[in-house]
Amino acid sequence: MSATTLTAGTAGTRAVPAAAWPTGWAAGLAWIGVAAFIALWPDADDLGRTWELAVLSAAFGSAILLLAIASSVPTLAPRLAPLRAAGAWLLALALALAGWELVTAKLDWLPRPFFAAPQSLLEVFTDDWPRLGESVLRSLLLVVPGYALGAAIGFLFGLAMGWSRLVGYWAHPVVRLIGPLPATAWLPIAFFAFSSSRGASTFLIALASFFPVTVLTWSGVSSVSKAYYDVARTMGASPWFLVRKVAVPAAMPSVFVGLFMGLGASFSVLVVAEMMGVKAGLGWYMQWAQGWAAYANMYAALLVLALMCSGAVTLLFRVRDRLLSWQKGLVRW
Repeated sequence: MSATTLTAGTAGTRAVPAAAWPTGWAAGLAWIGVAAFIALWPDADDLGRTWELAVLSAAFGSAILLLAIASSVPTLAPRLAPLRAAGAWLLALALALAGWELVTAKLDWLPRPFFAAPQSLLEVFTDDWPRLGESVLRSLLLVVPGYALGAAIGFLFGLAMGWSRLVGYWAHPVVRLIGPLPATAWLPIAFFAFSSSRGASTFLIALASFFPVTVLTWSGVSSVSKAYYDVARTMGASPWFLVRKVAVPAAMPSVFVGLFMGLGASFSVLVVAEMMGVKAGLGWYMQWAQGWAAYANMYAALLVLALMCSGAVTLLFRVRDRLLSWQKGLVRW
């Protein structure tokens, strides 16, 4: 073997350095710059938690810089690939925080208390976290069972509508008539039918997730090609086998679309339901904050609610990717 071949083989096994992460470096430096801006420019009024906000911003920027250094290591680069894709967003968030701080805390251009400064929201999280945390827990205990109940019943009902002509004949007009109505329109009936506000709220949340899951499941089952059933029947498949192994798997992409739609509707109804007699929850917390003109508390609750909804959507995406991994290449991802 020649020396040239040995050199080429050695070069082929040598680790190739990962590419630099310029947006990560820019985002880290931007967050540190925002921290200096927050700490060094005096506030227009006496606001609390300014120093803490600057420290958090500097710590976050330092963490991004460390990750930018780690992303250049070949063994760590694949694990940090999703974070590298978010580099532009990390930079944009730093600029947004600087602009928010400028027009509220530094220049006082936006009238208070209707517009809160970033450190005011931080003060809510540090000082009122017991009440806010209890509201988050109560909201989760309300939305999770309601959504799960509505999605489960909607899936079974949509499956029956798509599989049975008799069920579809009688149920289709009813679903088309009452399905498009917003769940909040049923508030008077819900509070009359249920003895507790918790039961009425659970019913409204379940109703909000029921309709989209029902319609999309029914649509998915109805659109399954008849050839799939014919092939399975020629191999001796029973009707129960056709439902479990043919109809349901083929309809799952549509089912998950309905689950995503129902999830958003459930969180929308959650806020309204908690404003109608529930003693705790994010909806109640926002109504209480608005009544006392504590708009920083209201914005903090909105931020927490948005993070909860985003986390639930992310979790549902993970479940979909896991269950439908066998359909890659057949459906659009």
